[in-house]
Amino acid sequence: MEFSAEVENQPIYSVSQLNREIRFILEDSLPPLWVEGEVSNWHSHPSGHCYFSLKDASSQLRCVLWRDQARGLSFTPQDGMKVLAYGQITVYERGGQYQLTILRLKPSGIGELGLAFEKLKRRLEKEGLFDPAHKLPLPPFPQRIGVVTSPSGAAIRDIIKVVGKRSPWVEIILAPVRVQGPGAAEEIAQAIKEINLFGGVDLIIVGRGGGSVEDLWAFNEEVVARAIYSSRLPIISAVGHEIDFTISDFVADARAPTPSAAAELATQDREELRRRVEGMGQRMERVLSNKLTGLQRRLDHIGQSYAFRRPGDLVAQLVQRNDELERRLRQTVGHLLDLRGAELSSLKGRLFSLGPQAILRRGYSICRRLPGREVVRRASQLGIGEGIEVTFSVGRIAGRVETVEENYGEEGI
Repeated sequence: MEFSAEVENQPIYSVSQLNREIRFILEDSLPPLWVEGEVSNWHSHPSGHCYFSLKDASSQLRCVLWRDQARGLSFTPQDGMKVLAYGQITVYERGGQYQLTILRLKPSGIGELGLAFEKLKRRLEKEGLFDPAHKLPLPPFPQRIGVVTSPSGAAIRDIIKVVGKRSPWVEIILAPVRVQGPGAAEEIAQAIKEINLFGGVDLIIVGRGGGSVEDLWAFNEEVVARAIYSSRLPIISAVGHEIDFTISDFVADARAPTPSAAAELATQDREELRRRVEGMGQRMERVLSNKLTGLQRRLDHIGQSYAFRRPGDLVAQLVQRNDELERRLRQTVGHLLDLRGAELSSLKGRLFSLGPQAILRRGYSICRRLPGREVVRRASQLGIGEGIEVTFSVGRIAGRVETVEENYGEEGI
């Protein structure tokens, strides 16, 4: 009863009334102000309104930028960018959350994550991890694709759907990992190494769906970058949306704006392949047809030639030509034989004139000692009583030495 009486004496608010009262209090007590922070979870709604958070090292503040103010921006806010926001603190009554309704927004610099990103990027680029010469070509017809991503995320579902539609024969090997939070980078790096050791995989897709800078940060870690660089298999980096860039995008052999785009980049469209094969078949058929037509024309031309119309005449001409060549050959060979015969006779006469027989015919003889028949050139080679043999131009005699005059003939005969 006391509790009922106590309630009856106090005003009772509905949730909506209370949120409205809090909104009035905040708006009346806090005039428009400037807030500095780092953009996080930037989201542009189709209506043109933009929703995001401003954060620092320990807190965050929800913000809304209405369409009219968003149209007047001179830059494109991105996650990790440090900005100055001028606006009014208010309460979103339906959600019971206070927020900053921004009237003006301008860049203030790069946030802590952005600075870390740029620092690591410059260092790895200097080491050569982004060098195009190191990048591997993607296989044109992979049979097995390794995917490093969350087993429950939209990325693996998109990849399976696209690969199944384009190249249903390709097998997908999932290496399940966490893609955000503490330890995610180490899991991703380890999964890349394990797929390289697994064998039979043709290429790897590493990635996840979109998110804030913090959500994607695992793909900006050095351990992931070095694992991608050390991979023996080509790697496609597919992290976030088209506007998102991570360190893994720069190190990987190829970058895709989304996981679905990575699946398209890694596979061939079977319908496109079918059209290409049909086109090649048609071109081959035309080439063969043109070739056969050309050969038929050539055959027809040959059939109309003189050789086919009068083959007997052609054979007769060839026989006559053969006889003519044979006659000329005989004449040439006979002439050469006559020349060689004359040369041989001349050489024979010269050789005979220089031979010993010709000398003997001029009255000379050859004396030999018996019994060895050594030729005797000087009388001093013989002794009294030794046997000798004398050869003349015609005939020979044998006898013994009776006298030896050693100096006979020195002054001429």
